[in-house]
Amino acid sequence: MKRMFVLAAAVLALAACDRTPKVAEPGVPVPQSETSKTFMAKVGKEEGVKVLESGLAYKVVRSGPEAGLKPGPDDEVKVHYEGKLEDGSVFDSSYERGQPAAMPLNRLIPAWQEALQLMRPGDEWILYVPSNLGYGEEGSGRIPPGAPLIFRIELIDALPAPGRVQRG
Repeated sequence: MKRMFVLAAAVLALAACDRTPKVAEPGVPVPQSETSKTFMAKVGKEEGVKVLESGLAYKVVRSGPEAGLKPGPDDEVKVHYEGKLEDGSVFDSSYERGQPAAMPLNRLIPAWQEALQLMRPGDEWILYVPSNLGYGEEGSGRIPPGAPLIFRIELIDALPAPGRVQRG
């Protein structure tokens, strides 16, 4: 019974991170809110922060072993994470629930999809997510429309999709 309760609580809590991205027209960029642009410009100047071409920024907290499976787009990932708004308020945390979350990578927000495919098990990163790679102008639950987000993500494991050849 306790296991069912924990599973149900985890599924409900993951609703904030689990989102099938809307398909944009090819070649048409999704706009980023002004609040997000300001936040990302500030974060991008911080020491140790790397900014990817998409606008996603990250900072490596800890690196795992070099040998490890980087998740592919159709794989399932097992992670511990904490999601915060720009003001530092936590909107979701597997750490608070005391149990990591496992979910299909292709069902997560674009920022997670991009970052997790660069990570290996044992890696822990802080992601600085512009609104257009998070929940956009719609927002979700406790996440307001146009909000930039901060995630601390620890990749615990990657389970390859059926038929996928593991790559190192």
